Amino acid sequence: MKCKMIMIFLCAAVGFGAAAAEPAVPSKPIDPAALSETVKVLASDDFLGRAPGTDGEKKTVPYLIQRFKAMGLVPAGENGGWTQSVALLRTKIEPNPVLTIDGLGAPIPLKENDQIAVNTLQDVDTLAIDKAPIVFVGYGVTASERDWDDFKGEDLHGKVAVFLVNDPDFEATADEPVYGKFGGKAMTYYGRWPYKFAEAARRGAAAALIVHETAAAGYDWSIPSAKGDEAYGVALAPGAAQPAPLQGWMRRDVAVDLFRRAGLDFEALKKAARRADFHPVALGAANFSAQAKVSRTAVESRNILAMIPGATHPDETVFFSAHWDAFGVGEPDAQGQTIRHGANDDGLGTAGVLEIARAFSKQKKPDRTLVFALWTAEESGLLGSEYYASHPIYPLNKTVANLTMDVLQTAGPSRDVMLVGAGQNSLEADLVQAAKAQKRTVTADFHPEKGLFYRADHFSFAKRGVPTLLIMALGGGPDLLKGGREAGNRWVDAYTLKCYHKPCDAWSPDWDLRGAAQDVALVYKVGADLAMSREWPEWTDSSEFKGVRAATNAVRGR
Repeated sequence: MKCKMIMIFLCAAVGFGAAAAEPAVPSKPIDPAALSETVKVLASDDFLGRAPGTDGEKKTVPYLIQRFKAMGLVPAGENGGWTQSVALLRTKIEPNPVLTIDGLGAPIPLKENDQIAVNTLQDVDTLAIDKAPIVFVGYGVTASERDWDDFKGEDLHGKVAVFLVNDPDFEATADEPVYGKFGGKAMTYYGRWPYKFAEAARRGAAAALIVHETAAAGYDWSIPSAKGDEAYGVALAPGAAQPAPLQGWMRRDVAVDLFRRAGLDFEALKKAARRADFHPVALGAANFSAQAKVSRTAVESRNILAMIPGATHPDETVFFSAHWDAFGVGEPDAQGQTIRHGANDDGLGTAGVLEIARAFSKQKKPDRTLVFALWTAEESGLLGSEYYASHPIYPLNKTVANLTMDVLQTAGPSRDVMLVGAGQNSLEADLVQAAKAQKRTVTADFHPEKGLFYRADHFSFAKRGVPTLLIMALGGGPDLLKGGREAGNRWVDAYTLKCYHKPCDAWSPDWDLRGAAQDVALVYKVGADLAMSREWPEWTDSSEFKGVRAATNAVRGR
C-alpha cells in the first residue's frame, strides 16, 4: 500500500512501471501441473458442463468441498456448513414462440434465437404481450452525476423499450459534447445489459430489447443467441419488484429494417442519442406481440465457502474467488459436441483458488481470515456472488478485499499480467509490486469498451464498496515469452472467437499453464500481504465505489 496512487494512472499497453527483464518461470507455491489436473477433472464429460441445478452441480459441489477438506480448511458457509444456498428460478421459453411486429404494413414475424433472442425471468406459465407500442430510448441511461437522462419522463408502462448497447459516448467524436462523459471507450455500468433491463423493469416496460452490435457489446451475435430463450434469476420473495415480462436482444439488421419501415433512420437516431437533449422516439405505429409457453424450474444451487480463520483479526476477511459453474449441455456444435465444458471459463480460475488455498494451508496461520469462495450461476448474470453480497455471511464493511480470477491464459510464461479495470483502487499498486518480484509488469486492459470489469463476480463486491482485483486474460493478449504480444493476441482471438462459452472450451494436454501459474501466484502474494497486515485498500477518488466504502470508514477505524 506504500506505492503512490499515481502509478495506477500510468497504465498503458506497455504496462506499469519500467520495462521488465525476461521473467522467471514461477516456482511453487502454485503448481501448473496441479492446475491442469484440477481442470481436467472439472471439465470432463462426467461433470456435464457444471450448470446450476443439474446433475453436473451434484458432482461439482461435493468434489470441490472434498478438495477443501483434504487441505484442512474449515467450512465457511451457512450454519457451519460448506455452502450457501442460492434459490434460483430457471425459465425457458418453449419452442416456436410467436413473436411479431405489426402496424407497419404486413406483420413481421421474428424467429427466436435468430433475429431476436428473448427470455423471461417472471414466474409465469404463459407469456402474452398484445400489440405493445415500441419506443426507442437511446442508451437508456439515467445518471444525475453526469447530468444525463435519456427517458425525460417517458411513461414506459405497457411499452417495448428498445435500447442501444454500451454508453452514450462509445462512438462519440472529440467534437461532440458527450465525448469522454462516460469514460470514452471504457464501458461504465450504464452500458451493461443488466442495468438497461433493470431500468426497463423499474419503469414498467412490457419488454426490453437491446440492439446487438458486436463492437459495442464486446461479443458477436452467437453469444446472446446461444441460449437466448433460457434464463436464470434469483428466486424473488412474494411482493418483490419484478423484472420486465420479456427481455433480450435484437439483431442489428432487424432493428435497422424496423426503424426504416417506421420512417426513421437508425444511424441518425444513434447519433441523436449521444446528445443530452435526446428524447425517446416512438417507432410510429409499430407494435410488438408475443405469445409463448414458459417452463419453469425451481433450482436450489449452492455457493461453496471454505476458510482459514485469522489468528489475531478473525473478523476481517480477505476473499479469493472464482465461479464453479459453466453452461452445461446445449445444442450440438459442428463436431456434434453438446457439453460446454467451461475448462478455462472458469475451471481454471477455480483451480487457481484451490491452489491458493493449498499454498496457504502449508503456511503459518494468517492474522486475518482467508475465505475461499466458489460461486454458482456466474454465467447467468453473477447470481451466486450477487446473492452472497446481498446476504453476506461475513460483514462487507470488514471484508478487506475480493481477489477474483476468471479466464486465465493457457499459452505459457509471459512478461506481463493483464489487469481489467485499471484506475479503480490501491490493490493495483500492490499487484505492480508483486509483479516486479516476478520480473514482470502489469498491463491495463486493451479493450475497456467491452466492460469486462462489470462482467465478473468481483463486481458484486465492488458495487458495495469492497475493493477488488480482477485477473482476466480476455482484456488483451499477454506479452508471451515465446512469440511476444503478437502470439498473445492470437491466443486471445482464437479462444474468444472459437471457444468462449462453447464446447471447445475444453481441457487440453497441450496447455502450457506456467503463465497461468504466474498470475495465480500474484493473486496469492497480494492476498498474503493483506492477510498479514493492518492495511485497508482504498478506492481512487475517481472511482464510483469510493463513496460507498467511505460510508463505513468508521467501522474500520479510518
